[in-house]
Amino acid sequence: MRKNKKIALFIFLFFLKNFLSFAQDKGDAFVTGSIADARVLVPILASDSASAQVCDFIFNGLLKYDKDLNLVPDLAESFEVSKDKKVITFHLKKGVKWHDGKEFTSEDVLFTYKMLVSPQVPSPYSGDYELIEKIETPDKYTVKVYYKKPFSPALSSWTMGIIPAHLLKGKNLLESDFKRRPVGTGPYKFCLWKTQEKIILKRNSDYFKKPPYIEYVVFKVIGDTATLFLELITQNIDFAGLTPLQYIYHTKSSIFKKNFRKFEKPSLGYVYLGYNLRNPLFKDKRVRRALNLAVNKKRIIKTVLLGKGIICTGPFVPSQWAFNPKIKPAPYDPERAKKILKECGWQDADSDGILEKDGKEFKFTIITNQGNLERQKTAELIKYDLEKIGIKVDIKVVEWSVFINEFINKRKFEAVLLGWGLSPEPDIYDIFHSSKTREGEFNFVGYKNKLVDKLLEKARQIFDVKIRKKIYQKVQKIIYEDQPYMFLYVPQSLFALHKRFRNVKLTKSGIFYNFEEWYVPLKEQRYKLVIKE
Repeated sequence: MRKNKKIALFIFLFFLKNFLSFAQDKGDAFVTGSIADARVLVPILASDSASAQVCDFIFNGLLKYDKDLNLVPDLAESFEVSKDKKVITFHLKKGVKWHDGKEFTSEDVLFTYKMLVSPQVPSPYSGDYELIEKIETPDKYTVKVYYKKPFSPALSSWTMGIIPAHLLKGKNLLESDFKRRPVGTGPYKFCLWKTQEKIILKRNSDYFKKPPYIEYVVFKVIGDTATLFLELITQNIDFAGLTPLQYIYHTKSSIFKKNFRKFEKPSLGYVYLGYNLRNPLFKDKRVRRALNLAVNKKRIIKTVLLGKGIICTGPFVPSQWAFNPKIKPAPYDPERAKKILKECGWQDADSDGILEKDGKEFKFTIITNQGNLERQKTAELIKYDLEKIGIKVDIKVVEWSVFINEFINKRKFEAVLLGWGLSPEPDIYDIFHSSKTREGEFNFVGYKNKLVDKLLEKARQIFDVKIRKKIYQKVQKIIYEDQPYMFLYVPQSLFALHKRFRNVKLTKSGIFYNFEEWYVPLKEQRYKLVIKE
């Protein structure tokens, strides 16, 4: 009897200790800064990184990537793929609630799919769902997805955030208040959005997994990278991406070392100069190749990135399994560039230093986003190199939302300096297939190559990674030769995080894969109340 009491007391104390530990560690806020505000908080419309980052805290997909970039269940409890690879059956978790208390069911998955493929919804992700023949929902917790053909990126496409049917059915998604007041199933609920100032999310205490420890997530909009670092070092924000200059030199101070950790990992993305291929200046790929030869990428990496990057050789990067290491970057050869341009009819007929053809000067404007000094400096170096061979270049810097809505989406540009953040799944159909050129879609430069189209379509139907790899390596070679973009560099991903956050681990997925498990010891917490409710 006495022994049983001891065991009971031990169990009681064990659970009490764990409860008190959770109670002590719960709280505080994670405040991050960005140079761009979100545009829309709907995952199927969130084509920019600022919007997507916020959506990741609010919504869940059926699947997600784990720390090793493996696909694992999220809203799904489990899934099976048929032997012929044409049917995926998802078994959904039961008892999952939307932030308004309504139960999540298979109806929401079906509704999200219908929105993704609707002609009235300009989702840039629709290409991932074109091969679906039908979706069946035999009950509230089962979803059967039938494909017309085997589709190798099928599973990765279901990492897409699911949206609620009960709030959006019968409504115009583009005009709905939901874009600015989203309701998801994720670990954080939407609280507040002050445009060009901040977005605040609050901990979802009813999260179907273990609710997160951190009470609030705050996204602050800060105009430029210099101010962003100042806000970091004064501890007004907890996390920020760093420029190479900041990472190498400005993090040596005792203040930084006392309060912050810095991280470095290979970027899953690249920076490029994209041409509007509808513009007569850029229709001839020989011209685009000449421009590529005329720009010194090594100098850009040395002076802008301080060596924290490598030259990009196409639409895949070294951290992706599809990358083709045999493709070598074109050399810096301005004399060869001038020769090619002359062969294409561009020459300085009146000796004013500017190339002309059919009475028109070779001049264009590069547009890039405000606040990103790396891109602005890169644009200046491109301008310098191209003007040396007789091409006049202007640079226009535009606020992010205006840049996307007025210039990119409406195709009102000659050339844009941008970057792509890529997925572990190397399918680039939505970016380079000729069918994906509608407003809001990702092939905004208007690239068209019938062989690339066929190869991208073929790769989507093959599950053997070795065969897919050969196809994608051929695609990379063709696209690099076509130069729809001037592929510039693959930067290192550099960032800093306040030391008070615990259980932070750098993995292949980065550091946010387990954000719900982050916590701050009670004595180190800085924020008690972020928003009055």
